[in-house]
Amino acid sequence: MSNTSTLKHNSQLIKDEAKRLGFFNCGIVKARFLNEEEDNYKQWLANGYNATMQYMQNNFEKRLDPTLLVENAKSIIVLLFPYYPKKQQKYTDAPVISKYAYGTDYHFVIKDKLSLLFDFINNNIAKIEGRKFVDSAPVAEKKWAELAGLGWRGKNSNLITKNGSYFFISELIIDLELHYDSPATNHCGTCTKCIDTCPTNAIVSNAIIDANKCISFQTIENKGEIDIKLKEQFENRVFGCDICQDVCPYNRKPVFHSEEAFLPHNKLLDMTKEEWHDLTQEEFSIIFKKSAVKRTKYTGLRRNLDFLSEL
Repeated sequence: MSNTSTLKHNSQLIKDEAKRLGFFNCGIVKARFLNEEEDNYKQWLANGYNATMQYMQNNFEKRLDPTLLVENAKSIIVLLFPYYPKKQQKYTDAPVISKYAYGTDYHFVIKDKLSLLFDFINNNIAKIEGRKFVDSAPVAEKKWAELAGLGWRGKNSNLITKNGSYFFISELIIDLELHYDSPATNHCGTCTKCIDTCPTNAIVSNAIIDANKCISFQTIENKGEIDIKLKEQFENRVFGCDICQDVCPYNRKPVFHSEEAFLPHNKLLDMTKEEWHDLTQEEFSIIFKKSAVKRTKYTGLRRNLDFLSEL
């Protein structure tokens, strides 16, 4: 078997195993410095669009160069895992949380699956060194996913595929050479639904987000008070925001997840507006025991609820 054939064979083995583990899609791209992202990222930071997320300024070089994260890195295996739920919150007037936060925190669920894939490569293809990443390190995950052929960067800055955008992105960065996929092409065309629908005008231009105005930032990452100028613009969102995804034409027929860990606590979807606003610390600890909502802690969620109730 030629070297090219071996690389293709090994890459296909990895993709087949990824599908078996529940990943929707898998693409592989060569690890390199992202020259084409450097100026755009510098400008985004210079504009202050990262708000108070200081960590976005830290490790600037690492965010663009995966070889600084993994010594002798050669390949980035990029994976998509669906999270769109078959059932959503029952009451339309109740505070809304992002769909990704219904069940167990995805960081733990996806990391476990990445570990299984890493072990598969180590045991069946070659001894490797590398690291697993799930939205928890300076990795330009959307760009790598685009370069790996999995989708394109939409005007809302999310990775969009022809099967929608409700996917978690994760990566294995390893020191093994593989066969690499071709970049995806953009299929947004002239559509501007995400820009037009964002209630806070956080999408300032094509794929450029001002986090200061973003509901997701304000309800999750923001540790201070919510910007008073955004009053009456949250459309009842209390943790995260899916508005720019919900209106995307590519999400008309989303891919439903079948991951048991992503199923919500049996009370969550049936909570009324009144039950949300009367939520106690004890109830919060039970309902969101393993959820990503715990990132805000009870005090943060209470702040968000109070902000909505004052509207």
